[in-house]
Amino acid sequence: MSNDQPTSGQPPEDDPFLKKPNEPPPSSGSPYDSTPPPPPPPQPPYDPGPYGGGGPYGGPDPLAGMPPLGEPGKRILARLIDFLIVSIPLYLISLPWGGVVEVSNNNGSSDDFGDIFNQTYSGHQMIWSLIGLVVYVAYDTYFTHKDGRTIGKRLLKLRVAMLNDGRVPDTGAAFLRAVVLWLPALLCCPCLWWLINIVLMFTDKPYRQGLQDKAAKTVVVQTN
Repeated sequence: MSNDQPTSGQPPEDDPFLKKPNEPPPSSGSPYDSTPPPPPPPQPPYDPGPYGGGGPYGGPDPLAGMPPLGEPGKRILARLIDFLIVSIPLYLISLPWGGVVEVSNNNGSSDDFGDIFNQTYSGHQMIWSLIGLVVYVAYDTYFTHKDGRTIGKRLLKLRVAMLNDGRVPDTGAAFLRAVVLWLPALLCCPCLWWLINIVLMFTDKPYRQGLQDKAAKTVVVQTN
């Protein structure tokens, strides 16, 4: 008889079924042997914000929880008040130097568009246009950076806010907004520029941003 078999009941050391020290017991493979992981915490419901449909890229509205958007009619009236606050003193100051607006020398009429343009943007006309631009931009920048409200907006209970978090615009955003608003309006194409911005107040979605708001990433909201 061969002597290759072990003489005791212990399995050989190279037995593949030998339990090694510090090894965990084998699993039976049943899915019910281990505790399932806890379920994930519930997510808060999606908030589309007060402007409908959420943010511009399908995410939550950046102004969720902010006051409602400013009404276009109030915004137009507030802008008119600001315009008069600046333009009336500026006009009175300009009177000793001929006034801001020149009077035509051909009996009040002109059929040449080039003559009209040269009258409007020549000599002291251009100087006063540049002075007016500086004054309007400074006025808008100062009050918008101060608390988001020019005098007109304060009277109509409106405020300029940053689109991303609703804070008061910093100096850079307030200055950019004022330049985009007033530079074309005073030196280039006033009627067309105001028309574009008025149309955007009624039609732009979802934040009713004028071109100045789009440039500075701001929005106009109501206040108490």
